[in-house]
Amino acid sequence: MSSNPPSVQLLRQQAASLLLYQSVFSGEVGATFLQLLQALQSGDVLGKIEAYGRWFRGLAARDRSWSDYLIEQILQDDNPFSQQAQRLPFDRLPPALVQAARHDLQALQLLSRCGGKQLAEWVQALAWVRDSEDETLLHGCENWADAIADLASHYARCGTGIFARYRVFRWHQGEFIGIASPDPVQWSELVGYELQKADLARNTEFLLAGTPALHVLLYGSRGSGKSSLVKALANKYTQQGLRLIEVNQAQLAELPEIVEQLRDLPQKFVIFVDDLSFEEDNAVFKALKVVLEGSTTARAQNVVVYATSNRRHLVREYFSDRPRPSDGDEVHAWDTLQEKLSFSDRFGLTLTFEPANQDTYLVIVRHLAARSRLDLPTEELEFRAKQWATRHNGRSGRTARQFVDFLQSELASKREKQNS
Repeated sequence: MSSNPPSVQLLRQQAASLLLYQSVFSGEVGATFLQLLQALQSGDVLGKIEAYGRWFRGLAARDRSWSDYLIEQILQDDNPFSQQAQRLPFDRLPPALVQAARHDLQALQLLSRCGGKQLAEWVQALAWVRDSEDETLLHGCENWADAIADLASHYARCGTGIFARYRVFRWHQGEFIGIASPDPVQWSELVGYELQKADLARNTEFLLAGTPALHVLLYGSRGSGKSSLVKALANKYTQQGLRLIEVNQAQLAELPEIVEQLRDLPQKFVIFVDDLSFEEDNAVFKALKVVLEGSTTARAQNVVVYATSNRRHLVREYFSDRPRPSDGDEVHAWDTLQEKLSFSDRFGLTLTFEPANQDTYLVIVRHLAARSRLDLPTEELEFRAKQWATRHNGRSGRTARQFVDFLQSELASKREKQNS
């Protein structure tokens, strides 16, 4: 390609000629870029200055150069080529579709060459946009169209659209909503239940490897870190294609529908149900049974359910449930009771989190204090940690986290007063 900057008219023609990747310009940054080109060609002085300002602010807010932004949009775009590339080997993709994608990549590469410096000269304004040093799929590629096979491989590995853009989701009114700021808890922060951590990581790695993985019930005392462990998986295995979808208990009736939408996607999914329990055998109970045990539809190999609960028996049992012979009662009532009590057995793997003893609690406290760089003698730290557990919520990972957060703020406040 020529190193000379393209004309405004040529850029507008290239943008209008896109066959598959039109949505690259659907966001605020892309839309203002097209508006800027239009204003530049029409000679609208005020319009080009306003459009340039919106375009520049949009890039600055994302800490992206124009070229980086376009590449990011290409890698995440959901279009007929990227959708089929998720599911089919490159050599089986329709030739016309591949040719259309090549055309669009060439056009987008030309558009990417029109960076902040060139636009600033056209607008007669001063600007600076950083040059990215990130190594991505299309960076350093002389002709983007030549990377078509690698791009298809990227879609097959990482997916497209919302599942390429986010790693954590929630299910809301029949659709997946990406969570822009998920819980940042890291796997290395969580200590005290090493065997449970190892089993959960191993099962998740089975899922990522495409081998049979089990549904998991994390059962145990409150504050022991069950939910944090599941959330930390999304941060630990993002690059391997793991996605976490939070589904609340009221939405479990929709679980079969959720699984069907995920079945053919290249990523691996953990459906996370926090604080699971049932009052009785109802439609929600039955929907979860279908996902855990399967039905006439084959099980989705890229989806598992990880649920946390403070109850070993997920379906609440009452003394009135226990069978007593009388007219009008169910003949095989014990069978119904056992069905309720054995529901948790339908999870292939149950991880038990017992209440933390004092040694485990202090291990967690010391670990969190070291990560927070608290300057306090070990003896004083442990003495105050024991006092905190006695006066507050008992010994647990949650209590340890609360204690260290409080101590960190207290020490910072003391330093501030000493320095004032």
